[in-house]
Amino acid sequence: MIGRLHGILLEKNPPQVLVDCHGVGYEVDVPMSTFYHLPPVGDSFSLLTHFVVREDAHILYGFATAQERTAFRQLIKISGVGPRMALGVLSGMSVEELAQAISLQEAGRLVKIPGIGKKTAERLLLELKGKMGTDLGVNPATNTASTQNDILQALISLGYSDKEASAAWKQLPADIGVSEGIKQALKALAK
Repeated sequence: MIGRLHGILLEKNPPQVLVDCHGVGYEVDVPMSTFYHLPPVGDSFSLLTHFVVREDAHILYGFATAQERTAFRQLIKISGVGPRMALGVLSGMSVEELAQAISLQEAGRLVKIPGIGKKTAERLLLELKGKMGTDLGVNPATNTASTQNDILQALISLGYSDKEASAAWKQLPADIGVSEGIKQALKALAK
């Protein structure tokens, strides 16, 4: 029903923002990935939205990108995953990281998100396998997925966070081997 809002940012109270659209103030819940990219209060901006109507509430969810909104919509289609949990997932990892975790079937990355247990993570991986990636503009894992996974796991086991390991991994050439990839990633992380 409401697909997009364009207006003035009046308030920022995580995870909610208040947007003035020609005199009407809309309260919009946003994932932290969107929240961090908001302009200062008083500036004009746009959000893509998803409107949820429940018996006891009408809630508007906002997203900075179409990929985030598509991922949110895929997540809420899963039994037992509501809008709050979907926002939590998108706040805990980027759409690209989520698509990668799904394509590599890494439940451990999802379990690190507050509110996601082992069973929920496994259900997410099972139900989203093949559904997230290409439709979100993210390249699905190719036959180098095991190499990529080995490099990421090595960096994580050495004490680097998921974000640090992913950032270092993204700088590597696509056709690199595991040992050379780890060496280059460690050099990049040492800087």
